[in-house]
Amino acid sequence: MSVVSPPPPVRARLEQQRLRGGALGLLDIAGSTMANIGPAMSFYFSFGFLATASGVASPLTIIAAGVAVALLGNTLAQFSRAHPSAGSFITFVGTTFGGASAVATALLAALGYIIGISAVIAVSGGFLATTLEFYAGWSPPWVVWTLVLTAASAALIVRGIVLSTKVAGFFFAVELVMLLVVSVAAIVKHGGHLSAAPFLPSRIKGGMSGLAEGFPLAVYLFIGWENSAALAEESENPRRDVGRAVFSSVAVMSLSYVLFAYATVTGFGYDVHKVGAADVPFLVVARGTLGVLAFLAYLAGLTSTVGSLIAGANSQTRLLFNAGRERLFPAFLGYVHPTRRTPTNAILTFIAAALVIIGGWGLGHLIGGGGGTGPGHRGPMDATVFFAEASSMGSILILLVYLAANVALPFYYRRYRPTEFRVVRHVVLPALGAAVIVVPLYFLVKPGQPAPYSWFPYVSLALLVASVAYALVLTRRDPALGERVGAVVADGYEE
Repeated sequence: MSVVSPPPPVRARLEQQRLRGGALGLLDIAGSTMANIGPAMSFYFSFGFLATASGVASPLTIIAAGVAVALLGNTLAQFSRAHPSAGSFITFVGTTFGGASAVATALLAALGYIIGISAVIAVSGGFLATTLEFYAGWSPPWVVWTLVLTAASAALIVRGIVLSTKVAGFFFAVELVMLLVVSVAAIVKHGGHLSAAPFLPSRIKGGMSGLAEGFPLAVYLFIGWENSAALAEESENPRRDVGRAVFSSVAVMSLSYVLFAYATVTGFGYDVHKVGAADVPFLVVARGTLGVLAFLAYLAGLTSTVGSLIAGANSQTRLLFNAGRERLFPAFLGYVHPTRRTPTNAILTFIAAALVIIGGWGLGHLIGGGGGTGPGHRGPMDATVFFAEASSMGSILILLVYLAANVALPFYYRRYRPTEFRVVRHVVLPALGAAVIVVPLYFLVKPGQPAPYSWFPYVSLALLVASVAYALVLTRRDPALGERVGAVVADGYEE
């Protein structure tokens, strides 16, 4: 594949649909990636389950997950070096296997990310409501705060990629500093009885079974690691910077999570039963360590949810936009604001769809049970419960997309870049990455889970079948569709 100039009418349309090139540097896209991961949000709502599954040595599970995500990062980096695109995984799979695979991947990615961002949208308002209730005794409905924060975030994102990315990066910086302050304070306070137990393989609960059970939860801590790929078109040097942003983000998050985990189990006296019983273990440690200054941990949670919302929506709407630009989706999604160069229609559609999912899911809780306090409860939906449910459902679809990209990498390099093909980099590492994905995917779809989690595998299978069927129909109606996939790369046009 060589960079060429497309026919004049096509080029004229594509130039009108270009995003703002060169607007973001390496620090911008790395900061956006880590903001999308949202370490406070991810750690607060996941670590109790992880510690229960893996035991005192849960930090070792986090290290294993960091290595696994780095394997996935290799696939993203290799594709982005060869074919940087706002379409990210959709472009990577589609250019390898053809138009039908691009459409099916686009549908799965769009649905997975919309469901995933709906979880973040809901928990942003839910966490703000929790904070206000704890500190002020004021408890307005979390939905109100969700709508306020979502409207403010959408307005910011529409204004431009530079401003919104810098705001998300600032929120991440505040979040990380607050988390580090609380963690270091907890370790110092318990300095008289620190233990190396969290780093001893013998302290993993149940040995390999505990590692396997906790591994998917640890992988979920890193969801959002792929954020930088979709920002390629707006990056200064996408072929270089996307990979650097991925690996640096995974490294920083791995070290940070290990520190947070060590501080948390230390704060609970290495009693994982108490960790698992706490609603939000890190906040319990913060209150016990810093007293009134535990507000710092709550501030980290607030900036984390909002920063993740801004960064996630920024990145993920680019996938929707690129699919519209390439006519995999309706063309109106490919609209770019003439001065701000933002994909306005894709942004508003993406966020509106997420709000519809929250409303529909909440209605299901009201009429079908499984609501606020646990399975079988019929009543208003709790934001944290919805976060867990929607994250699980969205993750199944996103993991399928990850899997497809890992399978595609060796075929892409053998076909289009044979002189650059390397067995380890383009076969062994993506094969390991694909194997890594199978583990959390299995735990998400395994039988015997309570409702609604028991329904998610069947819903995912139905969506997969429907996506493939629609893709086949669309490519028959539009035989030229496959030629448009990946036509626009971040720094030119692709043959």
